[in-house]
Amino acid sequence: MFYREAGDFKTSYREDSQTFPIKFDRYRYYAVLLVALAVVPFFIDSYWANALLVPFLIYAIAAIGLNILTGYCGQVSLGTGGFMAVGAYACYKLMTAFPDVNILLHIIAAGGITAAVGVLFGLPSLRIKGFYLAVATLAAQFFLIWLFNKVPWFYNYSASGQISAPERTVFGIAVTGPHTEAWAKYLVCLLFVAVLAWVARNLTRGSIGRSWMAIRDMDIAAEIIGVNPLKAKLTAFAVSSFYIGIAGALFFAVYLGAVEVGEAFGIQKSFLILFMIIIGGLGSIFGSFAGAAFLVLLPVLLKNVLVGTLGWPTDLAAHIELMIVGALIIVFLIAEPHGLAQLWRIAKEKLRLWPFPH
Repeated sequence: MFYREAGDFKTSYREDSQTFPIKFDRYRYYAVLLVALAVVPFFIDSYWANALLVPFLIYAIAAIGLNILTGYCGQVSLGTGGFMAVGAYACYKLMTAFPDVNILLHIIAAGGITAAVGVLFGLPSLRIKGFYLAVATLAAQFFLIWLFNKVPWFYNYSASGQISAPERTVFGIAVTGPHTEAWAKYLVCLLFVAVLAWVARNLTRGSIGRSWMAIRDMDIAAEIIGVNPLKAKLTAFAVSSFYIGIAGALFFAVYLGAVEVGEAFGIQKSFLILFMIIIGGLGSIFGSFAGAAFLVLLPVLLKNVLVGTLGWPTDLAAHIELMIVGALIIVFLIAEPHGLAQLWRIAKEKLRLWPFPH
Protein backbone atom coordinates (compact mmCIF):
# COMPACT_ATOMS: atom_id res chain seq x y z
CA MET A 1 0.00 0.00 0.00
CA PHE A 2 1.01 3.64 -0.48
CA TYR A 3 0.54 4.63 3.18
CA ARG A 4 3.85 3.64 4.76
CA GLU A 5 6.41 5.12 7.13
CA ALA A 6 9.30 2.99 5.84
CA GLY A 7 12.18 5.27 4.85
CA ASP A 8 10.42 8.32 6.29
CA PHE A 9 13.05 9.04 8.94
CA LYS A 10 13.73 12.20 10.97
CA THR A 11 17.07 13.81 11.73
CA SER A 12 16.00 16.47 14.26
CA TYR A 13 13.54 16.99 17.08
CA ARG A 14 11.89 19.74 15.02
CA GLU A 15 11.10 17.28 12.23
CA ASP A 16 9.90 14.65 14.66
CA SER A 17 7.45 17.02 16.40
CA GLN A 18 5.87 18.57 13.30
CA THR A 19 2.11 18.47 12.85
CA PHE A 20 2.21 15.88 10.05
CA PRO A 21 5.29 13.69 10.68
CA ILE A 22 4.41 11.24 7.86
CA LYS A 23 5.15 12.61 4.39
CA PHE A 24 1.97 11.20 2.88
CA ASP A 25 -0.16 13.03 5.48
CA ARG A 26 1.76 16.22 4.79
CA TYR A 27 1.39 16.00 1.02
CA ARG A 28 -2.30 15.12 1.33
CA TYR A 29 -2.86 18.21 3.49
CA TYR A 30 -1.06 20.42 0.96
CA ALA A 31 -3.07 18.87 -1.88
CA VAL A 32 -6.40 19.51 -0.13
CA LEU A 33 -5.41 23.10 0.64
CA LEU A 34 -4.27 23.65 -2.95
CA VAL A 35 -7.56 22.33 -4.35
CA ALA A 36 -9.54 24.44 -1.88
CA LEU A 37 -7.64 27.60 -2.81
CA ALA A 38 -6.92 27.20 -6.50
CA VAL A 39 -9.67 24.96 -7.90
CA VAL A 40 -12.91 25.27 -5.90
CA PRO A 41 -13.31 29.09 -6.32
CA PHE A 42 -13.49 28.66 -10.12
CA PHE A 43 -16.30 26.09 -9.97
CA ILE A 44 -18.33 27.16 -6.95
CA ASP A 45 -21.85 28.55 -7.44
CA SER A 46 -24.41 30.06 -5.07
CA TYR A 47 -26.00 26.71 -4.21
CA TRP A 48 -22.73 25.01 -3.26
CA ALA A 49 -21.58 28.07 -1.35
CA ASN A 50 -24.76 28.74 0.63
CA ALA A 51 -25.89 25.15 1.17
CA LEU A 52 -22.60 23.39 1.89
CA LEU A 53 -19.19 25.02 1.76
CA VAL A 54 -19.66 28.34 3.57
CA PRO A 55 -21.75 26.93 6.46
CA PHE A 56 -19.31 24.02 6.75
CA LEU A 57 -16.33 26.39 7.11
CA ILE A 58 -18.12 28.63 9.63
CA TYR A 59 -19.38 25.73 11.74
CA ALA A 60 -15.89 24.20 11.64
CA ILE A 61 -14.50 27.35 13.29
CA ALA A 62 -17.22 27.25 15.96
CA ALA A 63 -16.67 23.52 16.52
CA ILE A 64 -12.91 24.04 16.94
CA GLY A 65 -13.65 26.75 19.50
CA LEU A 66 -16.04 24.56 21.49
CA ASN A 67 -13.66 21.60 21.20
CA ILE A 68 -10.86 23.67 22.75
CA LEU A 69 -13.08 24.37 25.75
CA THR A 70 -14.91 21.05 26.11
CA GLY A 71 -12.68 18.52 24.37
CA TYR A 72 -9.28 19.78 25.46
CA CYS A 73 -10.02 21.57 28.74
CA GLY A 74 -13.03 19.53 29.89
CA GLN A 75 -15.26 22.55 30.59
CA VAL A 76 -18.80 21.81 29.40
CA SER A 77 -20.51 24.72 27.67
CA LEU A 78 -24.06 25.12 26.35
CA GLY A 79 -23.72 28.81 25.52
CA THR A 80 -22.15 28.58 22.06
CA GLY A 81 -25.13 30.17 20.31
CA GLY A 82 -25.05 33.14 22.69
CA PHE A 83 -21.33 33.69 22.13
CA MET A 84 -21.86 33.50 18.37
CA ALA A 85 -24.48 36.23 18.83
CA VAL A 86 -21.92 38.36 20.68
CA GLY A 87 -19.56 38.02 17.71
CA ALA A 88 -22.31 38.87 15.24
CA TYR A 89 -23.56 41.95 17.10
CA ALA A 90 -20.03 43.15 17.87
CA CYS A 91 -19.19 42.89 14.17
CA TYR A 92 -22.39 44.78 13.26
CA LYS A 93 -21.69 47.62 15.69
CA LEU A 94 -18.10 47.91 14.46
CA MET A 95 -19.17 47.87 10.81
CA THR A 96 -21.68 50.68 11.36
CA ALA A 97 -19.49 52.73 13.71
CA PHE A 98 -16.26 52.47 11.69
CA PRO A 99 -17.28 52.07 8.04
CA ASP A 100 -13.79 52.84 6.70
CA VAL A 101 -12.04 50.03 8.60
CA ASN A 102 -11.40 46.77 6.76
CA ILE A 103 -14.11 44.15 7.38
CA LEU A 104 -11.47 41.52 8.20
CA LEU A 105 -10.30 43.66 11.12
CA HIS A 106 -13.91 44.02 12.26
CA ILE A 107 -14.32 40.24 12.32
CA ILE A 108 -11.10 39.78 14.30
CA ALA A 109 -12.11 42.55 16.73
CA ALA A 110 -15.52 40.89 17.15
CA GLY A 111 -13.68 37.72 18.15
CA GLY A 112 -11.68 39.71 20.71
CA ILE A 113 -14.86 41.22 22.22
CA THR A 114 -16.41 37.75 22.42
CA ALA A 115 -13.26 36.47 24.14
CA ALA A 116 -13.67 39.13 26.86
CA VAL A 117 -17.33 38.17 27.32
CA GLY A 118 -16.35 34.49 27.41
CA VAL A 119 -13.81 35.12 30.17
CA LEU A 120 -16.48 36.93 32.17
CA PHE A 121 -18.91 34.02 31.92
CA GLY A 122 -16.04 31.56 32.45
CA LEU A 123 -15.33 32.84 35.95
CA PRO A 124 -17.83 30.40 37.55
CA SER A 125 -15.69 27.52 36.19
CA LEU A 126 -13.19 28.30 38.95
CA ARG A 127 -15.73 27.12 41.52
CA ILE A 128 -18.08 24.76 39.69
CA LYS A 129 -17.73 22.11 37.02
CA GLY A 130 -19.65 19.41 35.18
CA PHE A 131 -23.42 19.71 35.21
CA TYR A 132 -23.40 22.94 37.23
CA LEU A 133 -21.04 24.64 34.77
CA ALA A 134 -23.24 23.48 31.89
CA VAL A 135 -26.23 25.12 33.59
CA ALA A 136 -24.22 28.33 34.14
CA THR A 137 -23.27 28.55 30.45
CA LEU A 138 -26.87 27.75 29.52
CA ALA A 139 -27.90 30.73 31.63
CA ALA A 140 -25.37 32.82 29.68
CA GLN A 141 -27.02 31.65 26.45
CA PHE A 142 -30.47 32.83 27.53
CA PHE A 143 -29.17 36.05 29.08
CA LEU A 144 -27.26 37.10 25.96
CA ILE A 145 -30.19 36.39 23.65
CA TRP A 146 -32.48 38.36 25.98
CA LEU A 147 -29.97 41.24 26.10
CA PHE A 148 -29.70 41.55 22.31
CA ASN A 149 -33.49 41.40 22.01
CA LYS A 150 -34.32 43.94 24.69
CA VAL A 151 -31.62 46.61 24.29
CA PRO A 152 -32.30 48.57 21.06
CA TRP A 153 -28.76 50.02 20.98
CA PHE A 154 -27.39 46.67 19.83
CA TYR A 155 -29.50 46.69 16.67
CA ASN A 156 -29.23 50.48 16.14
CA TYR A 157 -32.87 51.05 17.11
CA SER A 158 -34.17 49.23 14.03
CA ALA A 159 -37.96 48.85 14.00
CA SER A 160 -37.73 45.18 12.97
CA GLY A 161 -35.10 44.25 15.53
CA GLN A 162 -32.95 42.72 12.80
CA ILE A 163 -29.37 43.57 12.00
CA SER A 164 -28.24 43.76 8.36
CA ALA A 165 -24.66 43.79 7.16
CA PRO A 166 -23.78 46.78 4.98
CA GLU A 167 -21.66 46.14 1.92
CA ARG A 168 -17.94 45.99 2.59
CA THR A 169 -15.10 45.16 0.23
CA VAL A 170 -11.65 43.57 0.40
CA PHE A 171 -9.29 44.68 -2.40
CA GLY A 172 -12.32 46.16 -4.16
CA ILE A 173 -14.30 42.89 -4.06
CA ALA A 174 -17.57 42.83 -2.08
CA VAL A 175 -17.50 40.23 0.70
CA THR A 176 -20.63 41.36 2.56
CA GLY A 177 -23.94 42.74 1.35
CA PRO A 178 -26.40 41.64 -1.34
CA HIS A 179 -23.92 41.80 -4.23
CA THR A 180 -21.36 39.39 -2.83
CA GLU A 181 -20.18 36.64 -5.17
CA ALA A 182 -20.23 33.03 -3.95
CA TRP A 183 -16.49 32.56 -4.42
CA ALA A 184 -15.74 35.73 -2.41
CA LYS A 185 -17.75 34.44 0.57
CA TYR A 186 -16.03 31.09 0.30
CA LEU A 187 -12.49 32.50 0.16
CA VAL A 188 -13.01 34.82 3.15
CA CYS A 189 -14.28 31.92 5.27
CA LEU A 190 -11.53 29.62 3.99
CA LEU A 191 -8.88 32.19 4.96
CA PHE A 192 -10.14 32.31 8.54
CA VAL A 193 -10.51 28.53 8.76
CA ALA A 194 -6.99 27.83 7.51
CA VAL A 195 -5.34 30.33 9.87
CA LEU A 196 -7.44 29.48 12.93
CA ALA A 197 -7.09 25.71 12.47
CA TRP A 198 -3.31 26.09 12.21
CA VAL A 199 -3.23 28.26 15.36
CA ALA A 200 -5.47 25.81 17.25
CA ARG A 201 -3.34 22.85 16.23
CA ASN A 202 -0.19 24.53 17.53
CA LEU A 203 -1.86 25.77 20.72
CA THR A 204 -3.13 22.32 21.63
CA ARG A 205 0.30 20.74 21.03
CA GLY A 206 2.13 23.34 23.14
CA SER A 207 2.39 24.08 26.84
CA ILE A 208 -1.01 25.81 26.91
CA GLY A 209 -2.69 22.77 25.38
CA ARG A 210 -0.96 20.42 27.81
CA SER A 211 -2.19 22.52 30.74
CA TRP A 212 -5.73 22.37 29.33
CA MET A 213 -5.57 18.60 29.02
CA ALA A 214 -4.12 18.25 32.52
CA ILE A 215 -7.08 20.21 33.92
CA ARG A 216 -9.45 18.06 31.85
CA ASP A 217 -7.99 14.74 33.03
CA MET A 218 -7.66 15.56 36.74
CA ASP A 219 -7.73 19.15 37.89
CA ILE A 220 -6.55 18.51 41.45
CA ALA A 221 -3.52 16.53 40.32
CA ALA A 222 -2.79 19.17 37.67
CA GLU A 223 -2.76 21.90 40.32
CA ILE A 224 -0.46 19.83 42.51
CA ILE A 225 2.13 19.48 39.74
CA GLY A 226 2.11 23.22 39.07
CA VAL A 227 -0.66 23.91 36.53
CA ASN A 228 -2.48 27.14 37.37
CA PRO A 229 -6.21 26.29 37.11
CA LEU A 230 -7.20 29.97 36.97
CA LYS A 231 -4.95 30.63 33.97
CA ALA A 232 -5.75 27.34 32.22
CA LYS A 233 -9.54 27.61 32.47
CA LEU A 234 -9.78 31.30 31.63
CA THR A 235 -7.41 30.99 28.65
CA ALA A 236 -9.53 28.09 27.41
CA PHE A 237 -12.68 30.21 27.71
CA ALA A 238 -10.96 33.17 26.04
CA VAL A 239 -9.56 31.22 23.08
CA SER A 240 -12.77 29.23 22.66
CA SER A 241 -14.93 32.37 22.74
CA PHE A 242 -12.58 34.10 20.28
CA TYR A 243 -13.10 31.32 17.75
CA ILE A 244 -16.84 31.19 18.35
CA GLY A 245 -17.10 34.99 18.06
CA ILE A 246 -15.34 34.94 14.69
CA ALA A 247 -17.72 32.17 13.58
CA GLY A 248 -20.69 34.30 14.68
CA ALA A 249 -19.36 37.36 12.84
CA LEU A 250 -18.83 35.35 9.65
CA PHE A 251 -22.24 33.70 10.04
CA PHE A 252 -23.92 37.10 10.20
CA ALA A 253 -21.85 39.31 7.90
CA VAL A 254 -20.63 36.93 5.20
CA TYR A 255 -23.11 34.04 5.17
CA LEU A 256 -26.60 35.34 6.03
CA GLY A 257 -26.23 39.11 5.72
CA ALA A 258 -29.19 39.77 8.04
CA VAL A 259 -30.17 37.98 11.25
CA GLU A 260 -32.65 38.07 14.08
CA VAL A 261 -30.92 36.93 17.23
CA GLY A 262 -33.53 34.51 18.54
CA GLU A 263 -33.84 32.62 15.26
CA ALA A 264 -30.18 32.60 14.21
CA PHE A 265 -28.45 32.06 17.58
CA GLY A 266 -30.96 30.26 19.77
CA ILE A 267 -30.35 27.29 22.00
CA GLN A 268 -30.62 24.93 19.02
CA LYS A 269 -27.41 26.46 17.64
CA SER A 270 -25.57 25.60 20.86
CA PHE A 271 -26.74 22.00 20.72
CA LEU A 272 -25.93 21.71 17.01
CA ILE A 273 -22.28 22.65 17.57
CA LEU A 274 -22.10 20.42 20.65
CA PHE A 275 -23.37 17.50 18.54
CA MET A 276 -20.69 18.29 15.96
CA ILE A 277 -17.84 17.76 18.39
CA ILE A 278 -19.46 14.68 19.95
CA ILE A 279 -19.90 12.99 16.57
CA GLY A 280 -16.63 14.31 15.14
CA GLY A 281 -14.53 13.60 18.20
CA LEU A 282 -13.76 15.41 21.44
CA GLY A 283 -10.21 16.68 21.77
CA SER A 284 -9.48 16.61 18.04
CA ILE A 285 -9.10 19.42 15.50
CA PHE A 286 -9.82 16.98 12.68
CA GLY A 287 -12.88 15.79 14.60
CA SER A 288 -14.25 19.35 14.57
CA PHE A 289 -14.03 19.39 10.77
CA ALA A 290 -15.49 15.89 10.48
CA GLY A 291 -18.45 16.67 12.76
CA ALA A 292 -19.16 19.97 11.00
CA ALA A 293 -19.02 18.30 7.58
CA PHE A 294 -21.33 15.49 8.69
CA LEU A 295 -24.03 17.70 10.22
CA VAL A 296 -23.95 20.20 7.33
CA LEU A 297 -24.07 17.47 4.68
CA LEU A 298 -26.70 15.27 6.36
CA PRO A 299 -29.75 17.58 6.01
CA VAL A 300 -28.82 18.45 2.40
CA LEU A 301 -28.45 14.76 1.55
CA LEU A 302 -31.74 13.81 3.21
CA LYS A 303 -33.56 16.69 1.51
CA ASN A 304 -32.27 15.70 -1.94
CA VAL A 305 -32.88 11.97 -1.48
CA LEU A 306 -36.05 11.80 0.62
CA VAL A 307 -37.82 14.96 -0.53
CA GLY A 308 -36.41 15.52 -4.01
CA THR A 309 -36.16 11.90 -5.21
CA LEU A 310 -38.70 9.94 -3.16
CA GLY A 311 -41.22 12.76 -2.71
CA TRP A 312 -41.48 12.48 1.07
CA PRO A 313 -42.83 15.45 3.08
CA THR A 314 -40.24 17.98 4.24
CA ASP A 315 -41.24 17.72 7.90
CA LEU A 316 -40.80 13.93 7.82
CA ALA A 317 -37.28 14.35 6.42
CA ALA A 318 -36.51 16.82 9.22
CA HIS A 319 -37.73 14.34 11.86
CA ILE A 320 -35.65 11.55 10.32
CA GLU A 321 -32.61 13.83 10.48
CA LEU A 322 -33.17 14.34 14.22
CA MET A 323 -33.57 10.60 14.73
CA ILE A 324 -30.33 9.85 12.87
CA VAL A 325 -28.36 12.47 14.79
CA GLY A 326 -29.75 11.28 18.14
CA ALA A 327 -28.98 7.65 17.36
CA LEU A 328 -25.45 8.50 16.24
CA ILE A 329 -24.77 10.46 19.43
CA ILE A 330 -25.84 7.48 21.54
CA VAL A 331 -23.77 5.07 19.44
CA PHE A 332 -20.65 7.22 19.55
CA LEU A 333 -20.92 7.93 23.28
CA ILE A 334 -21.20 4.20 24.00
CA ALA A 335 -19.09 2.53 21.31
CA GLU A 336 -16.57 5.19 20.26
CA PRO A 337 -16.42 8.27 22.53
CA HIS A 338 -13.70 9.84 20.37
CA GLY A 339 -15.99 9.95 17.34
CA LEU A 340 -15.20 10.02 13.67
CA ALA A 341 -11.65 11.20 14.35
CA GLN A 342 -10.84 7.94 16.16
CA LEU A 343 -12.37 5.88 13.35
CA TRP A 344 -10.13 7.76 10.93
CA ARG A 345 -7.07 7.03 13.11
CA ILE A 346 -7.96 3.32 13.22
CA ALA A 347 -8.39 3.25 9.43
CA LYS A 348 -4.97 4.86 8.93
CA GLU A 349 -3.37 2.41 11.34
CA LYS A 350 -4.83 -0.53 9.44
CA LEU A 351 -3.56 0.94 6.17
CA ARG A 352 -0.08 1.25 7.65
CA LEU A 353 -0.04 -2.42 8.67
CA TRP A 354 -1.87 -3.87 5.68
CA PRO A 355 -1.78 -6.75 4.64
CA PHE A 356 -0.58 -7.97 8.04
CA PRO A 357 -3.20 -8.57 10.77
CA HIS A 358 -3.65 -6.00 13.51
